[in-house]
Amino acid sequence: MSTPRLTVGNLVERMRGPLQLEHIEKTNGLDRIIENPNVSSPGLVLAGYVGRFPARRLQVLGETEITYLRSIDGDMRRKHLTTFFSYPLPCVFITKGQRPGEDLIDIAAAAGVAVICSRLKTNEFYTRIKFWLEDEFAPSTNLHGSLADVFGVGLLFVGRSGIGKSECVLDLVERGHRLVADDLVIARRRGSDVLIGKGHELQRHHMEIRGVGLVDIPSIFGIRAVRQQKRIEVIVQLEEWHQDAAVDRTGLDAEMTTILDVELPKVRVPLNPGKNITVVAEVIAMNHLLKYSGVDPAERFNERLMRQLRGPRDVTAYLQQDNE
Repeated sequence: MSTPRLTVGNLVERMRGPLQLEHIEKTNGLDRIIENPNVSSPGLVLAGYVGRFPARRLQVLGETEITYLRSIDGDMRRKHLTTFFSYPLPCVFITKGQRPGEDLIDIAAAAGVAVICSRLKTNEFYTRIKFWLEDEFAPSTNLHGSLADVFGVGLLFVGRSGIGKSECVLDLVERGHRLVADDLVIARRRGSDVLIGKGHELQRHHMEIRGVGLVDIPSIFGIRAVRQQKRIEVIVQLEEWHQDAAVDRTGLDAEMTTILDVELPKVRVPLNPGKNITVVAEVIAMNHLLKYSGVDPAERFNERLMRQLRGPRDVTAYLQQDNE
């Protein structure tokens, strides 16, 4: 699992456009580390009360805070600002296109804290930065496999190198499904139970096919053959077929696996000559959709079978219907 190391400078560089940011150059501190994705306003700290102040969060001064600072006596304002900037703040944002006073800039510069202005309204600023920060700080890991969108279901094909993961996904793309990532899948957890997979930026939907080389999927099959990211919903384990291997024949004993603390169903598919793995993958996706809608074919068949076994067996009626 990887942990992001995000600095204030990284944030400003990457979100300058979406957040409409302008760094007050007199202040520094762009190399400060942002330790968590939380954003808050200083609240009563600007009035001198520092109890329960979450200092290590990104701080936002909206119109209410700036108006309050302008309304109080200069000496008191500088006193409260000095207390505020004495804490280990990552940085301070000022929203709604407001300009900070010279005393705020001087105290921030002396404390080594960057002051960054945004033209966005405060609510809109919170909405955009929180979503971005949650994604940046989401737990992530790199997976060796191939991810495809099959009938809207994210299938992650895993298995040893050379077993045919890429070839299977290539065949699915040819049948109208979409490639998300091949060989290297970057998985990131959203919330508590959603796992999003995407490819590395340098891959750009290229696939390595042994004997052919690198294949540019959008150039060959069109832009509709790829997508940027997809929720991982089923793990498809491709394995070599062995006659004495234990294989689930009914689907009643569902196997699960865990990635980044997210539990996912896992389907083992043994490979032998002549097996149409592409059609099998499509069936896996459709079967998952059925289960998601509340229909479990294996459970239904098992229930019908058990009812038949528990019910009366009329041998005479069976023989009368046997016309062979």
